[in-house]
Amino acid sequence: MKASSPPCRFDQLDAFLAGELSAAQVEQLERHLDACPHCDKELTLRTADDSFWDDAKTFLSSAEDLPLDHDTDHHPLPTTPDQNRCNPPDQDNQLGQLSFLDPTDDPHRLGRFGGYEISGIIGQGGMGVVMKGWDVSLDRFVAIKVLSPAYAGHSAARKRFAREAQAAAAILHDNVIAIYGVDHWKEMPYLVMPYIKGESLQHRIDRSAPLSLENILEISLQIARGLAAAHDQGLIHRDIKPANILMPASVSRVIITDFGLARTADDASLTRSGVLAGTPQYMSPEQAKGESIDGRTDLFSLGSVMYAMACGRPPFRAETPYGVLRKITDQPHRPLSQLREDLPPWLETIVGRLLQKDPSKRFDDAHQLADYLEDCLAHLRQPTTTLLPKIEAPTKRLRPAIPLVLSFAALLLVGGWFAIDRFTTRNRNAPPSAFDPGDASAAPRSPDPDPSPSDPPPTHLEWEFDATPLDQLETELDLLLNETVTDPFADPSPTSE
Repeated sequence: MKASSPPCRFDQLDAFLAGELSAAQVEQLERHLDACPHCDKELTLRTADDSFWDDAKTFLSSAEDLPLDHDTDHHPLPTTPDQNRCNPPDQDNQLGQLSFLDPTDDPHRLGRFGGYEISGIIGQGGMGVVMKGWDVSLDRFVAIKVLSPAYAGHSAARKRFAREAQAAAAILHDNVIAIYGVDHWKEMPYLVMPYIKGESLQHRIDRSAPLSLENILEISLQIARGLAAAHDQGLIHRDIKPANILMPASVSRVIITDFGLARTADDASLTRSGVLAGTPQYMSPEQAKGESIDGRTDLFSLGSVMYAMACGRPPFRAETPYGVLRKITDQPHRPLSQLREDLPPWLETIVGRLLQKDPSKRFDDAHQLADYLEDCLAHLRQPTTTLLPKIEAPTKRLRPAIPLVLSFAALLLVGGWFAIDRFTTRNRNAPPSAFDPGDASAAPRSPDPDPSPSDPPPTHLEWEFDATPLDQLETELDLLLNETVTDPFADPSPTSE
């Protein structure tokens, strides 16, 4: 320390913390703190212990404390390990995005936003910021997602933000993000969600992958139930991935978040042609090709999530996003049995069924998948009392063709029977033929001059119907029905773990 610097006075630090210094004294103390690292460190220690500052730096510099919603690609605030102060050196640049906040009287808050006291940034993405706020009226912490001021004036961005709020608010389920409210403040739309301390499934995978079989089934079952609730409302998430699955620390529950890409199955007005929506590693083939989608596209993404939980990485990887998309559309995934020998074959069957390129070969819907995962989990926990269920064939979307085939066959049979009946009736009423129908070249028979009383009376024309074509038609129909309902994935041998 330079000799010209004023001496250190720890009593001024105590007076500063007690709010007893004048404005001139505070300014003088701030200049001294900038030049004296010893006093700066002492002020940090007197303000709070090291554990408090460690928690503060973790909260302000990373996304470990996630809310129940966040943007697709968030960028954590930078931090310096040896920094003594709470705020890292570049935090001012990050907090510059919160310039829209009003000043606050609480020294522990960053500012005010509407009726909320903002205490930090949880995550941020290309279109918005998620903040941790204190709801003064209800005395609780909430997560506030705000559309970035740079996009607040764009009609398309505002529509997408409003669509996210409407999509999430329409779903009432324990495994789907809840929405407390949607409003505008300073012409910026925002939505309010619960704030629960926890981590994302991506963080869980990074920290402890591969997950156990029971954890894979538990998490997948809850995701499937949440997707079923969303699909029942006609909503497709389109961006199911581990980063969008939140896991509260206090309960064994997972929550689907980030409905920013969600839309109804028949809504194409807000999706521009040629724009891919979703994350490449977990995108379905129909998404990658820009084709029409339904709820089964979320099932493909869920299969990729299950694959990542099982082996720690997504099923399709490449150096570029284009390479990933080409693999998703053109190449099969590597079987799980080649990566983990401890997994049962039926789990590989489930994942393989979900990762089918053709949507019709996947599970029919999220309800069917959830029911099957629930039975598999029950079998895993009680293998002696609960049998492993058999995967049913995806026949629901093939059923409309079966009535058409049966109706056509019935028409043919009825029409054939009607034609035969009329032909038989007409010939029954016709006079006897003078010619032998068995021999067309024979001469006419002369009447018997002396008919015997025991001779049978003359009969009408006899006609024999050949039913071979109808028999062939019935055989072909039986084969068609068998091929339609047969499960191509069913194992003819008994299933064993």
